[in-house]
Amino acid sequence: MQTIEEVEKHVPVREGEYGERVATVEPGGVEYIALKERHGQPIQMFWTWLSPNLEFATVFIGVIAVAFLGLNLWQAATAIIVGTALGSLSHGVLSSWGPKFGVPMMVESRGAFGFLGNILPAGLNGITASFGWFIVNSVSGAFALQALFPSTNVPFWLAFLVIVVAQVVIATLGHNLIHVFERWALPLLGTVFIIACFFIFINGNYGFSAQLIPGGWLLAFTAAFGYACGWNPFAADYTRYMQPTTDRKMVGFWAGFGVFLSCVVLEFAGAVLVTVAGTKWGVTDIPTAQLHRAMPDLVYYPTLICIAVGAVAANAINIYSGTMSLVALGIREMGLTLRQRRATLAILAGVIGFFGGLYLESRGVAEQYTNFLLLISYWIAPWLAVVFVDYWLRHGDYGDESMFYDPKYNRWQGFVAMAIGLVVSVYLFANSAVWTGPIAKAYPQIGDITFIVGFVISAALYYVFNLGLRKQASENRAAAGSRA
Repeated sequence: MQTIEEVEKHVPVREGEYGERVATVEPGGVEYIALKERHGQPIQMFWTWLSPNLEFATVFIGVIAVAFLGLNLWQAATAIIVGTALGSLSHGVLSSWGPKFGVPMMVESRGAFGFLGNILPAGLNGITASFGWFIVNSVSGAFALQALFPSTNVPFWLAFLVIVVAQVVIATLGHNLIHVFERWALPLLGTVFIIACFFIFINGNYGFSAQLIPGGWLLAFTAAFGYACGWNPFAADYTRYMQPTTDRKMVGFWAGFGVFLSCVVLEFAGAVLVTVAGTKWGVTDIPTAQLHRAMPDLVYYPTLICIAVGAVAANAINIYSGTMSLVALGIREMGLTLRQRRATLAILAGVIGFFGGLYLESRGVAEQYTNFLLLISYWIAPWLAVVFVDYWLRHGDYGDESMFYDPKYNRWQGFVAMAIGLVVSVYLFANSAVWTGPIAKAYPQIGDITFIVGFVISAALYYVFNLGLRKQASENRAAAGSRA
């Protein structure tokens, strides 16, 4: 692997001076971050990934496990812990690549997929983040504002609009403001949610039992994994500004631990919340309003405010990384710089997401959210398989990184491996309302193992397609040296 100085000669370097300024639109888009612009410490990954999960969308994962899939609390706890651990582990690994390569996650993905082949994962991530996650989190924030003012009958569209505007502004300004916002939001969100969880836990019914649906545990496990791994395609976006000499193991640890801690605690709180006397989870019931059954007003109303703040914390990241994925598609808009393109796409995502959220709210949140989480796991798992195997085969060495930005660098292996793994696993094993595969239909007790099958198929195929790549990478590394 080439030195930093050598890499900067072969790749487009981000325009302008940015440093640690906050009140300015981040220059550039998906270019390489020059050495002179590198800053940040591993510990900041803790709050960057803890704060965006302190919101009701996280709590609702646990609600789904108990209220809709029929798990008892201990079954829900194991599904949540195992699923979240897997998604957090992969998130930590990918986060550690940011300081090394200095590029966004979906640009690094070009190493395995090539410039054109990368359209598949980058396009899916752009849609998932800019629109899917954007809508899910905004809806939960809007519900919180509605519950905060029950006597005024705030219309959903107005509460939703307030949330949307706040998060689009933060995402448009970019990287530094997002880190600062997550850091300053953490004391407020952390304190209030700790108190809220305390009241939920002391009012829960730990002997609660429900009717477990066939395959319910695996469905809950997949939903928990889908939520945690949903951050994976963003991982390097928030570590690429760090010095290449940064302790990458600590970068990965703090990023993964931030996701794991926040998700496990709040998701289990959601599971316990279902067992609190008086809570209702019908289609017409406002989910956030059920918190009132578990805690006094003095805690309930600050919690609603924090749910709204948490939605903004989550979606600032979703919009920022989602729009960078859209930019990473390689589309060249006439007359727009990369800086203008990213900001414009962030605003466009807000507009589309606003109307999408109005549609979701009218269709019933629980079922649509569950389907969304399953669909996320379906495509992210095969993508993870390809990028992990590619990294291993290359010994983590991508030379001068020119391949990340070369439109003539194309590889069919990654695209084909991911596409086959995705199609075969979904066709046979998917167990969602959108599509139920023949195996899942015949054996409903297996729940949904689509992402596991997709990962294994894609990993195996990519390895077979690239049997000579590891030997070639070893020779290149011996000749050119390496960068840790």
